[in-house]
Amino acid sequence: MTNAGKVYLVGAGPGHPDLLTIRAAELLKTADVIVYDRLIQDEVLTLCKPTAEKIFMGKPLGKHASRQDEIHYLLVRKAREGKTVVRLKGGDPFLFGRGGEEAEYLAEHGIPFEVVPGVSSCLSAPLSAGIAVTHRDRASSVAIVTGHNADGNDDRLDWCALSKVDTLVVLMGVHNVAHIAQHLMAAGRSADTPAAAVQRAFWPGESVISATLGTIADEVRRAHVEAPATLVIGEVVSLRQKLKGYQQHIGQIFPQAVAPATLVDTSIPVVPLPELIAAGEPGLDALNLEEEICVIPIPCEKETLQ
Repeated sequence: MTNAGKVYLVGAGPGHPDLLTIRAAELLKTADVIVYDRLIQDEVLTLCKPTAEKIFMGKPLGKHASRQDEIHYLLVRKAREGKTVVRLKGGDPFLFGRGGEEAEYLAEHGIPFEVVPGVSSCLSAPLSAGIAVTHRDRASSVAIVTGHNADGNDDRLDWCALSKVDTLVVLMGVHNVAHIAQHLMAAGRSADTPAAAVQRAFWPGESVISATLGTIADEVRRAHVEAPATLVIGEVVSLRQKLKGYQQHIGQIFPQAVAPATLVDTSIPVVPLPELIAAGEPGLDALNLEEEICVIPIPCEKETLQ
């Protein structure tokens, strides 16, 4: 009897191969079978060993249930053949990735498995667009919700509670933007709240639509935004205007029109921190944060936006 193999539920992150975890990349190089979905870039699959069996199991819109049953059966069958199987998913396996359902099925059928986390689009998509989901002055709370539920209704969502969260991130909601905005405004969220839709974050053709809660549905429709797209609602969205001209993505070159040297104030002397502490430099402040002393030095080159 063939010894059972093992299944790895692996998060591929936002898409770019450089954003895979080291563990994910190592598993791709050694796995016998790769079962992947439509949010996996071709460059990621080039990391697989040449003899690996690559099986595409993307889910067409409206056929998720039947396709998921096929995936469950396939994972168990390949593992029982003694194979090392990587179930490769965009983002993180356990955040709206149905990784929990797959783990349950594997456990019910006696198949050993391991879960490898990945960077979810709920964080990476706003980041890619220059939106920090938390900010000391603007946002102390974040909620992450799905734009659609398995049973076709949103009774499980407390719109009144969600309307009070500083930053709301909605995944898989591009076709329900109007519905989402209406619920939030009816619950008391201002129609003037900044909002953005980030399409294809860290993929070729990435785009960002900035608007307000009251206008985001019309703007998304006008721009023909399609999945994958992430909706971000909250005051932090307004920071994008300040950051987008300077934030670089993987492989990008700093704009030639802005000389990097102008970002550094060379009139500020750079003095080694130990010397400043020994001298009792008055420009240093100490903050006691949860019994840890954090020393804040005077500005230096390392603190400038690169």
